[in-house]
Amino acid sequence: MSAAAERYVRLVLELGKRDPDYVDAYYGPPEWRQEAEARARPIGEIRADAVALAATVRALPAPDERERERARFLGRQIESVAARAAVVGGSKMSFDEESRALYDAAAPVHGEEHFRALKDRLETELPGPGPLFERLERFRTEFVVPKEKVDAVFRRAIDACRQRTVAHIDLPPGESFRIEYVTGKSWSGYNWYQGGFRSLIQVNTDLPIYIDRAIDLACHEGYPGHHVYNVLLERLVRERGWIEFEVYPLFSPQSLIAEGSANFGIEVAFPGEERSRFESEALYPLAGLDPSHAEKYERVRTLADRLSYAGNEAARRYLNGEIDAKAAAAWLQEYGLMAPARAEQRVRFIEQYRSYVINYNLGKDLVRDWIVSRGGTAENPDRRWREFEELLTHPTPPSALAAAAAPR
Repeated sequence: MSAAAERYVRLVLELGKRDPDYVDAYYGPPEWRQEAEARARPIGEIRADAVALAATVRALPAPDERERERARFLGRQIESVAARAAVVGGSKMSFDEESRALYDAAAPVHGEEHFRALKDRLETELPGPGPLFERLERFRTEFVVPKEKVDAVFRRAIDACRQRTVAHIDLPPGESFRIEYVTGKSWSGYNWYQGGFRSLIQVNTDLPIYIDRAIDLACHEGYPGHHVYNVLLERLVRERGWIEFEVYPLFSPQSLIAEGSANFGIEVAFPGEERSRFESEALYPLAGLDPSHAEKYERVRTLADRLSYAGNEAARRYLNGEIDAKAAAAWLQEYGLMAPARAEQRVRFIEQYRSYVINYNLGKDLVRDWIVSRGGTAENPDRRWREFEELLTHPTPPSALAAAAAPR
C-alpha cells in the first residue's frame, strides 16, 4: 500500500505541473516535487497511469478494517486524478458527470419554484419596493465591519473557535496559523496548509465583510475546519505512515469532506443560539456595531443561507452551456440574492473551480447527515464532537458517507 501511496503522490504532483490550482498542499520530500516538475509527459500518460494505479489499489489485500478503509479512500482519490487529467486534457463532461468523477457526489437539481418559495420567507422579513437582493443588500450595510477593525474582530472570533475546538479535539503542540489580507481573488477566504501543523489563512477584502463572516471564516478556515482537518491528516502521515496525505489534490473527493466538515463545523462549535449570542456580546461591540438588530440579522442570514443551492444551479447551467456568464450572474442575483459585484465574483469562482461549488453545501449536508445518523445530534453535543473528529481521522469517500447516512 505504501508503494501505491507514493505513486499516487507523485502523480498528483506531476498533474499539478499542468494544472496550477490542483495541488492545494504538499509537505512531502522536496525532491519528489522537483522530479515531478522536471517530467514532461503527455497528459494522456498521466491519466493512463492513474487508471492503472487505481486498479492496482483495488486488488491489494487489506489485512484489517483500517487498511480496507485506507485502500477504499486512496482508490477513489486516484480515480479522481484520472478524471482531472481527462478534464485538463480537454475531455468534456456535464456538470454532474464532472462532480461525480472528481468528488464522488452529485448535487440535487432545484428549479426556480424551489428558490421562489425560500425567497417568500425572506420577503416577510424585508418588505418594501425594489428587487429583494437590493433590499437584502441595504439591510446588510449596517452590519459591515469597518476595515480598520476587521483584524481585531477576526482574531477574537478565531480565539473563540479555537477554545471550543480544543475542549473536544486534542491538537498537537505548536499548531498555529497566520492571517494575511489580500485582494483580487475569486474566493472570500483560503487556507493554505504549510505542513508542520501550520497554516496560512488569507482573507479577501475586495468586498465588504459582514459581521457574520468572522465566525464563518474563523471556523471554516481554522477551528474546527480546514486547519484542524489538515493537522489531523498530518498526524496520519506521522503516526501511521499514510504518506498519501502529504499531498492534497484540490479537485478530489477529499475536498467534499474538507469543505463539508468546515461548514458543518460552524454548527458544531456554535450550536443553537450560541453563535448569535457570542456575536452580539463579543463581536458587535468590537466592530463598533449596534447589537440591537443582531437577532433579526441572524434570522435573515439563516434564511438567505438556505438559498446556497442557487449557486449550484447557476454553475450547472453555465458549465453545461445553457446560459452565459452574464445570465449566470443574473441568476445569482435573482435566486442567490447576491449583489451584482458579489455575483460577478461568484461567476469568476465558477469559471476557475467549476463543479467544486457542490462541496460547500452538499458536502455540509452529507457530513451533517452522517454525524446525526451516528447519534451526533444538537441535543448530544459531546457525541457530535466525537463523530466529527471520527470523520476527519477516518477518511471516507463521499458516496460511502451518503450511503451510511441514508435512512434504512
